[in-house]
Amino acid sequence: MNTFFNCKETWLHKTNPSLKLIILLCLFVFAITIHQLHFMILFTLVIALLFLFGTGYSYKHIFLLLIPFLFIFLSTSTSMILFGKGETTLFKWAYVHITKESLIRGIHIGCRALSFAMLSLTFALTTQPVKLFYSLMQQLKLSPKYAYTFMAAIRLIPIMIEELQTIRNAQKVRGVQGQRNLFKRMNILMIPLLSQSIRRAHRIAVAMEAKRFDASKKRTFFYEIGFSKFDIFFASYFLIMFTVAYLFSIHFHISRYRC
Repeated sequence: MNTFFNCKETWLHKTNPSLKLIILLCLFVFAITIHQLHFMILFTLVIALLFLFGTGYSYKHIFLLLIPFLFIFLSTSTSMILFGKGETTLFKWAYVHITKESLIRGIHIGCRALSFAMLSLTFALTTQPVKLFYSLMQQLKLSPKYAYTFMAAIRLIPIMIEELQTIRNAQKVRGVQGQRNLFKRMNILMIPLLSQSIRRAHRIAVAMEAKRFDASKKRTFFYEIGFSKFDIFFASYFLIMFTVAYLFSIHFHISRYRC
């Protein structure tokens, strides 16, 4: 993501990637179990604070990244609000039937979807793929053959994009860019791109085999990923903020309905 937007490094970038992944996955599961609207709203606010002030990106870039997820928030919540079921009618016109229960349920589902989006973006914006896989190998004992396979695949993506642009420019120079049939245009582009990708993958496999990759169980790593004080900050942030949010939700109920 740093390829498209400039950002400043924050303490979230220095957090152990494996610990960050485990905590955020636990938060995904925890968000599914929240059925009270007031606590769901506070949960979303806690995630939003970390996303806005901890990722190191400007508010403009954050807003651009959130646009599709805001659309999902509006679509999921409005569909539930306008066409949901309930007993206490607030507004009714033709097929539109807004009830108090559907309003609460719609806001709840919208907040849950938005919190999922911000958790995912927080992890993606503050985690380097290479350090993530090194951390998975060192802390979670992921097999190197799987980790390096994923790292090689990720590194091939920008190379394939660049090669696609090169192939398009070369075909344009040769006058090939005249096909109106979408299937034929795809064949003209995909066949050379696929053949080059296969050759590159074969060269990488031969090079790794020649260097006796995965020949021994004990390996050394170029990047040594460990734990630091930032991991304590990361875990403490959610522990303290969610405790405060839970206590606040107990004393100030927004609604007695469960979603």
